[in-house]
Amino acid sequence: MSLITLKNECWTLELLPQWGASILNLRAASGRPVLRTVKPEQVKSSSNTAAFALMPYSNRIRRARFEFGGRTVQLRPAPGSANVQHGDVRNRPWTVEEVGETYLHAVFDSRTFSDINWPWPFTARLEYRLHGPHLDIALTLDNAGTEVMPAGIGLHPYFERLQDGQEPTLEFSVGGWYATDDEHLPLGGPQPVPAALDFSAARPVGSEQIDAVFASWDGTARLSWPSRGLTLTADNVYSHLVLFTAPDGSLALEPVSHATDAFNLAARGVAGTDMKTLAPGQSLAGAVRLSLDGKW
Repeated sequence: MSLITLKNECWTLELLPQWGASILNLRAASGRPVLRTVKPEQVKSSSNTAAFALMPYSNRIRRARFEFGGRTVQLRPAPGSANVQHGDVRNRPWTVEEVGETYLHAVFDSRTFSDINWPWPFTARLEYRLHGPHLDIALTLDNAGTEVMPAGIGLHPYFERLQDGQEPTLEFSVGGWYATDDEHLPLGGPQPVPAALDFSAARPVGSEQIDAVFASWDGTARLSWPSRGLTLTADNVYSHLVLFTAPDGSLALEPVSHATDAFNLAARGVAGTDMKTLAPGQSLAGAVRLSLDGKW
């Protein structure tokens, strides 16, 4: 397994180019984990890593199909599911274009793969850069074809929840929330956020299992422990946020550019889901920053 390590005075970042250029581990310079700890031998797919990119769309598509441009698009469902999720770049090898002590640029071209699960050709770029207490992760998706295509980008990090045995408080501001069915797929457009999912003031996540999608996110989320904190900030393209309490005890906070199943929602005329389209040669891009403060 090829592993690339980036370091500076605040971070150690381990990356796996052959698994979607995903993050294997992210630690503070002290060795304290920021994202969940993963051993290389545990990785059988990007779902086992600490963070991975979502392109050319994020989260689930109901029944792996949708209507776009006057035609029905049928994708291959995920094994054991009727749906498809998280795009088709996260479990494929990326090409490292540039690497240094504190940065890495990797690229992906869907035309390299005959079995790509997306009918429009596209290219993608991932950039990681450490500087001081910040880690910047930039995603770019390009339409490499001759037709307009639907598009989305996102990042799926799993944060280490317990620090010194203590749970964090979580704080973020959003304008709405999607009621979902038993497959965690939205039933319609955004609704007012229920009290149980309101993190506009910092509070513990609690013991409830959560898999929720929020709309009109302001681009900032913060985890706070008694002696340290972590702030996630994202460019405006990431208008939605997914909160997921993972079975392994980690906490996923996912900046994404559109709602879950946005392509089908948009085809139904549901507003506010932020489905994007790219003309030939057009790009969708945005950066996410993780920042440390306190005693890491």
